[in-house]
Amino acid sequence: MFGSNVLKGLLLLARGKAAGIAEFGNSADALAASLAPLLAFLLVGSALAALQGFWHIALLFLLMNLCAVLTVSVATHTGAALAGRESLWLRTATALNWSIWLLIPLGLLAGILTGLLTQAGLPFTPAFDAMLCLIGLYFFWYHWFTVRAGLQTSLPRALLIVLATNLIIGLLSVAPDMLDYAFGGHS
Repeated sequence: MFGSNVLKGLLLLARGKAAGIAEFGNSADALAASLAPLLAFLLVGSALAALQGFWHIALLFLLMNLCAVLTVSVATHTGAALAGRESLWLRTATALNWSIWLLIPLGLLAGILTGLLTQAGLPFTPAFDAMLCLIGLYFFWYHWFTVRAGLQTSLPRALLIVLATNLIIGLLSVAPDMLDYAFGGHS
């Protein structure tokens, strides 16, 4: 049902080892298990905001991030179908969903490195911005590598899938704020 070890798979993929993809399940149950903590996190965050009286922000946060989370699976399925690799999309989407948790240790590492750079005399803002850029670039590479390994597809096709996925997520993330602005939410 599930791959033998999600953490092992994440770490192998993080080091550029395509064999890590085999550690993830290739089933609807494995995909659901990878989505469950992401959806729980969104629900808790939204509920906390709503309980503090910010129901508008809570609803916007929930819907915007729900679309972003589900876009990864939908875009992966679409890319897999177009590439003739539909049988591999569940494993790939599962790995991508679990990969979001890599941002926690990456963020901690970036914080430590930012502190070291600041201690060495670099102003905080450039040091922090540099670390954010490095995390973003690494995570983009990780996403691309996972798609390439998971769908067993070419470099350009994997790149196209990742670019399309990120473009759609970006648009979905900006669209609610633009609508809110258009309807007078930002006075």
